Formats: sequence, C-alpha cells, structure tokens
Amino acid sequence: MKNTLYKTGLTVLLILTAIFTLTAQNEKISTYNVVWNTQSKNSSESMPCGGGDVGLNVWVENGDILFYLSRSGTFDENNAMLKLGRVRLTLSPNPFNGKDFSQALQLEKGNVLISGGGATVRLWVDVFRPVVHVDVKSSKAIEATATYESWRFEDFVPVAKEFRSNSFKSPRKNLEVKTRKDMVRFDGNEVLFYHQNRSDIESVFDLTVRQQGLESVKNQLHNPLAKLVFGGSMNGTGMKPVGTTEGKYINTSFRGWQLKSVKPSRSFQLNVALHVAKAENIESWKNGLTKIKADAINNAKTAERKTLDWWKQYWERSYICISLPQTPSQGGDLKKEQHSAAWQVGRNYQLFRYMLGCNAFGEYPTKFNGGLFTFDPVFTDSTMLGTPDHRNWGGGLMTAQNQRLVYYPMFKSGDLDMIKPQFDFYLRSQRTAELRSEVYWKHKGACFTEQIENFGLPNMSEYGYKRPEDFDKGIEYNAWLEYSWETSLEFCYMMLETERYEGRDIQQYIPFIESCLTFFDEHYQMLAKQRGAKIWDADGNYVFYPSSAAETYKMTYNSTTYISALKVVLTRLTELPKQYLSDEQREKWTMMLKRIPPVPTRILDGKKMLSPAEVWARIQNTETPQLYPVYPWGLYGIGKPDLDIACNAYFYDPHCVKNHHHESWAQAAIFAARLGLTDEAKKYTVLKLQDGKLRFPAFWGPGHDWVPDHNWGGSGMIALQEMLMQVDDRKIYLIPAWPKDWNAKFKLHAPYNTTVEAVVKNGKIESLKVTPESRLKDVVY
Repeated sequence: MKNTLYKTGLTVLLILTAIFTLTAQNEKISTYNVVWNTQSKNSSESMPCGGGDVGLNVWVENGDILFYLSRSGTFDENNAMLKLGRVRLTLSPNPFNGKDFSQALQLEKGNVLISGGGATVRLWVDVFRPVVHVDVKSSKAIEATATYESWRFEDFVPVAKEFRSNSFKSPRKNLEVKTRKDMVRFDGNEVLFYHQNRSDIESVFDLTVRQQGLESVKNQLHNPLAKLVFGGSMNGTGMKPVGTTEGKYINTSFRGWQLKSVKPSRSFQLNVALHVAKAENIESWKNGLTKIKADAINNAKTAERKTLDWWKQYWERSYICISLPQTPSQGGDLKKEQHSAAWQVGRNYQLFRYMLGCNAFGEYPTKFNGGLFTFDPVFTDSTMLGTPDHRNWGGGLMTAQNQRLVYYPMFKSGDLDMIKPQFDFYLRSQRTAELRSEVYWKHKGACFTEQIENFGLPNMSEYGYKRPEDFDKGIEYNAWLEYSWETSLEFCYMMLETERYEGRDIQQYIPFIESCLTFFDEHYQMLAKQRGAKIWDADGNYVFYPSSAAETYKMTYNSTTYISALKVVLTRLTELPKQYLSDEQREKWTMMLKRIPPVPTRILDGKKMLSPAEVWARIQNTETPQLYPVYPWGLYGIGKPDLDIACNAYFYDPHCVKNHHHESWAQAAIFAARLGLTDEAKKYTVLKLQDGKLRFPAFWGPGHDWVPDHNWGGSGMIALQEMLMQVDDRKIYLIPAWPKDWNAKFKLHAPYNTTVEAVVKNGKIESLKVTPESRLKDVVY
C-alpha cells in the first residue's frame, strides 16, 4: 500500500531532521574531484574542462601541458564540427618531472589544476565569455613557450571512414571533398587563427537542397553554414612571437606558431579568446573578436568570481551522492578497485553533469557523439587514422533519438536553463520542416526526420544517394529511417514540461508544437484518402500506416511510439492555462486527441503485454519501442493501472529481453526503474555509470556512437534519477526502485517549482525537505 508522508506527525520530524542533515551542497562536490599523480600517455588520457560553450581536453605529456580547443557551432562547409586547434605550454626548467606531480579536475570551481616542482598551472574557462585562461605561478622564475598548433595548415582530403565525421558519410564520385585549411598568422604579439567557410563552392547545405528537390524554396531555408567564420587568438603576458615549428602528433602533422616569454618570471597568464559568427568579411569577424577580448580585459577582476559563483550554484541546485566512503587519497589515481560500484555510480553522475555544464549557453545543442570533448580518433577506433576533428555520425548532424537522452535529465537536475540550445535548434528549423510538407505533399505541418542536419533537412546519405526516381521525395530511402518522424514530439513534450516544472512562459513554442501535430493530422488523413474512401477506422480513429516504431519496427500499422507521443503531447497541450490557446485551438486539439487509437497490446505465451504496433513488416534495429509508453511517455508505471502489462513486455517479450543492455542509448535501466524493478534497475545503472575504459571515468563509449558517448551518460543520469524519484503530475514517488544496500543523499527537482532533498539509509527515507512545504502532501513513499 502507498504511504503518504504527510498523514502523520512524521512531517514535522522530517523537516526538523532536514535542517541538521541536509546541506546546500552535496557533502562537498570536491569529494568527486578526479586527481591523477602521473602524466598522461596521449590525448585519450585527457581531462575535460570548460564553461559557457567552450570545452578543453587537458593533459600533461612529457612535461608539456596540452589542450584541445572546442566550441559550439564550429561547422565547416562539409558540416564537420571542427576543433579550434591545440595549445602546448612548455615551462623551463620543467617543474613537472618530479614525484610530486598532480593534475586535478576541481569540480566545485570548474577548473583543472596542475602542480609540481613548486609550480601550479590553473586552466579555467570564463562561463560568460568565450575566453580560456591559463594562470601560471612558480616559486622560482621560469620561462614559458606557448605554441598554437594547427593540423589544418593546409587542405586535408578525407579518405574512407574519415568521411563519417562530415555530412557526406562516404566518398562521392565526381566530387572532391576537402577539409579546407585555416588561416593562422602572428598579429602583433598574438597568434590569430580562423576558418572561413567559402562562398565560392557548394557546401553540404547547397548539395542537400538540390538532392532533395527544394531549390524552389531555397531562399526560405535556414542556412547555418553560409558566411560562418570561427577561430580566435592567443596571447600571453610578457610573451612575443618567436617563429613557427612543425611536427607530428599521433597520426597528424601540424604546424605551430610560438609565443615565448621575454624574460623569466614567477607568474604569467596565457589567454585564448574564441569567436564564432556569421560575417561578411574577416575584418568584421575580427572586430567581434576584439570586442570579446576588450570585454574580458574590462571585466578581468570580476570574471573569475562570476565563473566560480556560477559553478557554485550549479552544484547547489542538484546532486546525487551514493555511499560516500572516506575521501580518496589525493596522492593517486582513482582506480576501480578503490571504490564500490555504488560510489562510482554517484561520482560518474556528477562528472557527466559537469561535462553537460560546459555547454550551458551554446548556440547549438551538446552533441550526443562526443560533445565538446573528442580527441584523436585512433584511440577510439584503431582503424581511424584521421585528425582530432573526427567523430562518427557527423558534426552538424543531430540524431534526435540520441539527442533527447542528453537533455531529458536536465528536468530533474534543475538545469532547464541549459535546454534552450536544443529548443532553439528546432525553432530555427521549423520553417524548413514545414516547407518539406508543402513542397512534397501539398499540406501543412512540420515534418522532422530522425537524422536531421543543423539546417533542418535529412542527411544526404540517410536520405539516399541511390533513390529510385519515382520514390516519394519526402521519405528517406533508408530501411532504418523511413517514417521515423515521431521524435520531434519528444521535444514538443520537453517544451511543454518546462511550463509544468518551472512555470516558464512557453508561448514562443506553441506554434512549433502545433505545427508538429498538424503534420501528423494532415499527413495521415491524406494517406488514408489515397488508400480508400474512409479516413478513419471503425472506431473513428486515425490509421497511422505506414508508420515506424523508432528505427526498429518498420512499416507498422499504428506504431506504439506514434500513439503514445501524440496522446501525451495532445493531453499536455490541452491542459495548458487559458493564455496559451484560444477556445478554437483547444477544441481542435481535443478532437484530435479523441481520435488517437489506444496503445497496442498483444498476448504472447498467454501473457498480455505492450506491443510495438498492431502489425509490422520487419524488425530493423535493436531498440525496444514497446516500452516507450513507460518511458518517456509515462502512460504505464508505478501508481498507474495495468503495470503488469508493461512488466510482461520487459520480462517476456523476446525482443526486449534480447536487447537488455547498457551501451550507448540502451534504456533497460530507465525502463526497469520506471517499472519499480529494483534489481534490474540497479544492475543496468551500475553498468551504465561504472568507470569507462579510458582514464577519465566518464569518457564512455564508443558503443554505437563515439567517445565520449553523451547519450550513454544521459541515459545513465535518467535511470539513477528515476530510481530515486518519479513524478506523475502532482504526485512525487520517492525511492520507487532504490536498492536497500545503497545509502544516498540527493536533491532533485519536480514539477511546479518543487525541490526534494532527502537522505536515504537502509532503504528508508531518514530525512526529507520539500520546497515549498505545501508540496509535502503530494509525496508518496
């Protein structure tokens, strides 16, 4: 039986206990700092550092400090997401060759601290300006050489698998594909570097528009690649240019531009300012870069304090700590055998959330396939000999099923300010998606495909290079992706949920949500009219055929993912306050909701269970869409009717059972948590969030994707959150799938501007604080 906490005097006890046992921060986030006392062998043993929308891979190799530079939105003409170069800092005499070496990710400050031999080097990124700071202090005067290293000092022609990092995905006949060189030069006492997308060649955008028959509306389509310039400058206090150098790192030749200190000093700073913008010419772009640098100089005294304040509030607003042991020794790497599986789960949850925080304010979403922290590809795939720019599944390509798992955990972690880049991505592409419907089918509504470019069209390769001439131009000629249109509804749902969680004004998102719904309404009426005299089935419902249940069940009749998504999005839309919808709009969407068929079920071996669809032609992939009514749609689960129907699918559907695993986007851990299957949830969450194979524990993958695999980390975060707390409108279910042998302290967010802080010991809530207190009556234990 459910036990509501507010019914007894326990309420007072819980609140009083909370005052003494809960702190604003999770026992000190520094408990989870990653500390290494030996140098790294190569870039695969790098450590993430970042802020705002800038990411660094930092490592020390042979006494040199190196870091890769990445920033959101750096797409070249081929729609590869290019890094902004590598920086090498060499100190002389070298202080890092002794036994007292240390490299630490200081989570609470968002920086990396390197120390040894009486010297410290602190790397941090201004959260509010795209500026990287390297602060060096030494007990004795030293010299410093900073080298900006570029592997794009000349044109680069990709071969074979290297095409997977751009939007071509494979070599093309009669088309020479190049990664075009950057411009790098000394500019006074600085190194200036930039990549300018060329206007005299056809970009991936131009080729895609022509391939997909949209040239008549090309001037209405969003083109993020045209006139794009990205790069920056590097300068150091008391440093001047001393010339260039050349070398080879791993498999890639580079050229370096060096700055050297004029005289030995005990302290100096190295700064790298970055700029990404559309610009008519380089001078215009450079003026923008100059403003960034001037702003950084004018605000130098407050920049670090504001950055530290941002990270402080970031860690205070949400956390999950599990079975905290004694603080690890500062003199040694954190090894798997030193800490329990439960502790690893808690620590790696925090590490991955840190990585998400490094793109809080990007113009573009955090990429599922590596985010801002990719490195030389040979360490992920030994057959990949390309440049550090490489990542599988493209740079400007946004795979929706994967991207959603990066952003769903931000609701319970209270990080909804960071979800804006993902929403903006869809808003920019809305008109393009509507034009697809208008041109191809002569009806309204936004049609979003699964493998979608940053300009809103299907990827050329996934659309099909070898399409039959008479094949419907609106459909991808692809066995996995045909009719996979429903994922856009998950982002509609997220937009709606921001209103429910934080009371945000979502008026700007209503036209987008309505356009996505209009597509399903008009398109499936159109298809029904083409097939016969009746639009609706015998019950007056839509007939969703052909449809698709994720990428797995193909040519389906009434896909479970379509039906679940439409039911939930329409329900939430029609429940919105009056200011969002007119009476006419509300009536329209209410009528559509009434025509959505029931979620399909079937009988298998005498057991009734959720079904992926009523009928399907084939199975193409390894997802388990029959459980999507459990997550993300929440139509089945704890506290809801027919829980056994969902559990039967989890345990007895052969396809579900076969695909219970933890890699990449696999969701077995999430489904198990939602169903209250504690042992299953624990098993797969431990596998999800245990230390990865690389030196930095949260660099998971490659799995199905790339390293670090961000939908691996995101799905792990979701599972852990759901084990601790689930929500159903106003109800808050605590520890619905939490192991009795895991103790925890957590702070999570629930709808209606609610936070829940609790201590769990031996399977029981020992203390609880719900803010506001009026929401305590909605807690179910």
